[in-house]
Amino acid sequence: MNPEHIALRNMVRPDSVHKSVYTDPDIFQLEMRRIYGRAWIYVGHESQVPRPGDVATTRLGDQDVVMVRGADGRVHVVYNRCPHKGARIVPDGCGNVGKFFRCPYHAWTFRLDGSHLAAPLKPGLEGTSFCATSPEFSMAPLARVESYRGFVFASQAASGPDLREFLGGAISSLDNFCDRSPQGEVEVAGGAFRVLQRSNWKMFYENLHDTMHARVTHQSSVEAAREECEQLGERPFELLIMDGNGEPYDFWEKLELRAYPFGHGYMEGIFDPSAATRDPVSKAHFEALAAVHGEPRAREILGMNRHNTVLYGSGSPHTVFQQFRVIRPLAVDRTLVEIQLFRLKGAPDSVFERALTYANLINSPSSNVMPDDVEVYARCQQGNATRGGEWVSMHRYHGRDRELPDGMVSTNGTSELPMRNQFAAWRQFMLDAEDQPSADDRELHHEAA
Repeated sequence: MNPEHIALRNMVRPDSVHKSVYTDPDIFQLEMRRIYGRAWIYVGHESQVPRPGDVATTRLGDQDVVMVRGADGRVHVVYNRCPHKGARIVPDGCGNVGKFFRCPYHAWTFRLDGSHLAAPLKPGLEGTSFCATSPEFSMAPLARVESYRGFVFASQAASGPDLREFLGGAISSLDNFCDRSPQGEVEVAGGAFRVLQRSNWKMFYENLHDTMHARVTHQSSVEAAREECEQLGERPFELLIMDGNGEPYDFWEKLELRAYPFGHGYMEGIFDPSAATRDPVSKAHFEALAAVHGEPRAREILGMNRHNTVLYGSGSPHTVFQQFRVIRPLAVDRTLVEIQLFRLKGAPDSVFERALTYANLINSPSSNVMPDDVEVYARCQQGNATRGGEWVSMHRYHGRDRELPDGMVSTNGTSELPMRNQFAAWRQFMLDAEDQPSADDRELHHEAA
């Protein structure tokens, strides 16, 4: 076994990880190849490219890519690069390129699936090794692209588990996301918030299911919300969702945390699903679903009570408030979080308006809540750069969580099961692709999960 392999294996213990996984630039570059170069990563939603020629740019790890609706109606994902001089063809954002891609440098053109269409002054290429039908002279497609209920994922690896197998039990969150629409479909609506964080990308994933931090990190916004409620004599929705972070520890201890292979998982919801009988917005939503599916199925759909779901490497869909927080690593100490908001087709307008309110209050750059998290992420990054210690603890309830046929479940809602599960997946991804997991790797994943 080569020294690099040994070093990577030793960075993850069943109950802790070495701080260099957050701070070493070389490890970050390796992650871009071995995690983002192999896993299924969320690219975008089909609703972002509804017509032929519509494009949306994004990144998979350190790679610039374009999601495009082809002339055949299919969604394609290609690297954002002209094979002539390597120019980036499509600028950041969304738009429509027309019937073909055109490089702004020398006007090479490509069909909407990326295949070569034309190059000016072709006689100058005659007698050379140039071949218009060779993949070398086309915009390269990603190795695999699949869509699940409108959510588009891509993998840069030609082989590996298919998308359904990769998502495993976490796929049920995407199902519930769409099922909350009376039409069974969602669409990206409005703009997107973007927040640049001065921290490693893995910290965000860990925090999504960290139930211990809420009442501490968000103390100021909780106190402000409660003071306002006292003055108003009521607790409107805008203050309710801020106040929720201040629940006592015994509330958080009762929540369920689930962990699946490949680092995925979800956290049970913190808001009361029975609000459909009291809250006018939830009641209208329930009635719209019941009109299509009947009351029992409507109760089942709205009764799936989940807060944050982790799709490791992609981000976090939030079913109740129709958003997808997409996590994009930029550098070992820089992460871009993009918050996409979705509309449930066929649902009352008030449901979307409530989702907008939630996004503005909780996830926007001007939120009273998100800056708390961004600050502590930065402090973790700064602290791990010191010589004050080598290991990061993930000890809570280690060895006491329960195994299930498809993963693990916490015995206490404050367990650090999700963090252990994520790093078990990290460790396996970081092993060479050709290597098979050894017995100790399988044992580690069992313990970490």
